Amino acid sequence: MAANAGTPAPLRHASTVVLLRDTPGGPEAYLVRRARTMAFAGGVFAFPGGRVDPADSCPEVPWAGRPMADVMGTLEPDAALARALVHAAVRETFEECGVLLAGPAAGGGTGQTGGTGQTGGTGQTGASATATAAASATRPAPVDPAGPGWAADRLAMERRELTLAGLLARHGLALRTDLLTPWARWITPEVEPRRYDTWFFMAALPPGQLPGELSGEADQMLWIHPAEALERHAAGRMAMLPPTAWMLSDLLGFASVAEVLAAGAGRAITPVMPKIVIFDDAVHFLLPHDPEYATAGPPADPVNASAIIAAATIGAGGGPWAGDEDKPPATAAGREGA
Repeated sequence: MAANAGTPAPLRHASTVVLLRDTPGGPEAYLVRRARTMAFAGGVFAFPGGRVDPADSCPEVPWAGRPMADVMGTLEPDAALARALVHAAVRETFEECGVLLAGPAAGGGTGQTGGTGQTGGTGQTGASATATAAASATRPAPVDPAGPGWAADRLAMERRELTLAGLLARHGLALRTDLLTPWARWITPEVEPRRYDTWFFMAALPPGQLPGELSGEADQMLWIHPAEALERHAAGRMAMLPPTAWMLSDLLGFASVAEVLAAGAGRAITPVMPKIVIFDDAVHFLLPHDPEYATAGPPADPVNASAIIAAATIGAGGGPWAGDEDKPPATAAGREGA
């Protein structure tokens, strides 16, 4: 395997959200199928997400619910970047499926803003802290982003004419930290021309909300139990990239969304960077648990995007998502705390 003489493309920060809802049979995950006209991964099922925008660094986004340390502590030592990753996760979820992980700013939370620089609690003591705890125990009033005016706001955000901070201020809302938790981190292989350092969040569908119309990047959506999605994937009926299958496999065994969010608290997260190699005239997609991973080098020549997707989605070369397996090994890197 020849080493790539070129310099890897720079990494861009990104956030992806695994939106979950409770059902009698356990949590279901929300997936969209990327439009087949998309240049990369067209026809592949994925979770809502995208890269961090400069506006996501705005310190004026109000947070309500758990202290910032509970969400940001496992993300990044750089508080500004951690804040931007959370903001991007909430923004992308609203842009892509119309679900807003927010609630009334005046109740049910600490009233924190991302710009305080604090990574601890609310700073309250005694009776004040007791009152805040009681307020937090009260479920915030439902937000209905399907109401009048919300479609225009969503379109304005997609066009970058409205920021998350502006949207929340307009409707008197605050980002609800109790609805999401960091879960995993995946880095695009070095051979790719566009590379992302992506944080995955598990998130609960807020009460009273349903996904709205799809954005132009997707042509289909569905709620599905993780086990069923993995079975379809193994049978070749539901294409997805390894991080998507990995997140779904992590959800196996959880009985409720609350259990998932609780498991994310303090979770140890190890970055996973797949490697793409060529041998025996075929593209192979390797993950840290594969025996060849440690010694594999990137290909000397560029790899066609369609070949990469084929290798990643059907498990070329007997990889971890080949037709005879529906779950990645529990010993692979990034599974700590699962």
